[in-house]
Amino acid sequence: MNSKEHWKNVYQNKSAEEVSWYQRVPTVSLAIIHDVGLQKNQGIIDVGGGASTLVDCLLQEEFEDISVLDLSPQALEVAKQRLGKRAESVDWLAEDITQFSPKKKVAFWHDRAVFHFLTQSEDRAKYKKILASSVISGGYIMIAVFSIGGPEQCSGLDIVQYDADKIKEELGGEFQLIDERVEQHQTPSGNAQLFCYFVFRKR
Repeated sequence: MNSKEHWKNVYQNKSAEEVSWYQRVPTVSLAIIHDVGLQKNQGIIDVGGGASTLVDCLLQEEFEDISVLDLSPQALEVAKQRLGKRAESVDWLAEDITQFSPKKKVAFWHDRAVFHFLTQSEDRAKYKKILASSVISGGYIMIAVFSIGGPEQCSGLDIVQYDADKIKEELGGEFQLIDERVEQHQTPSGNAQLFCYFVFRKR
């Protein structure tokens, strides 16, 4: 089964509130966006955003340029239906991040639990190339991944765990690590997942 079929099955068999990464309010992500001082008219892309509620919160706070990218059209449709008329204000992108061709640059790249699924070095290389071409100079990148000692799988798929040194080495010198935060995420089923949030600035 390929990745697209895998995520299609996930959203056919579980509601958006039942998947392990569900957050009613993405508190850490929002805090980071506030702390970097992003302006309301600056572009934000939520990579792997799917049915996440981050887009709801950003619209509520009147951010004007929001894109949500996900491999699963089913996940994006859940978010669109939830938002109703407000969904028209969002650029919805049903694409594989390793094959994405950005049409515009953004000031903030948000990735909560996509990068750690890239277990092949060639896929990580594609991701980094697309990241570099998508974010403006001086823009911000937030990547949240399972930390060292956290889960070794997510949704039945293998992942790569990271700490600060490992992810800095992976992304390279074009991106400066400026912040690191830890979250003990409680899944809807009650399990604990240890996430690390890394915030970079593009030089």
